[in-house]
Amino acid sequence: MIKYTQNTLDKLEAIPEQCGYILRYERGNFQSGYCILDDRKVVVLNKFLQIEGRINTLIEIIPQLNIEVALLDDNSKKLFAEISENSERKSEESE
Repeated sequence: MIKYTQNTLDKLEAIPEQCGYILRYERGNFQSGYCILDDRKVVVLNKFLQIEGRINTLIEIIPQLNIEVALLDDNSKKLFAEISENSERKSEESE
């Protein structure tokens, strides 16, 4: 179970950052709350999202990113594995 705290948000932000992605919080017309620029390894999130929204958005997009697990520290590896497992479970349930 994910806790909606600043600490959790910091841990989630560390996963893409450790793999060379740049996370930016900007305003814009985001239908889903984020935009991924794959060629530049930039993820832009809606800056008007509260902590809960930011956490949910990161949980949604992290599995879509090209994350190299070898670059992650131990805490990030555990969190990434948990997110990936939950993402796979959700996709299986929707089939």
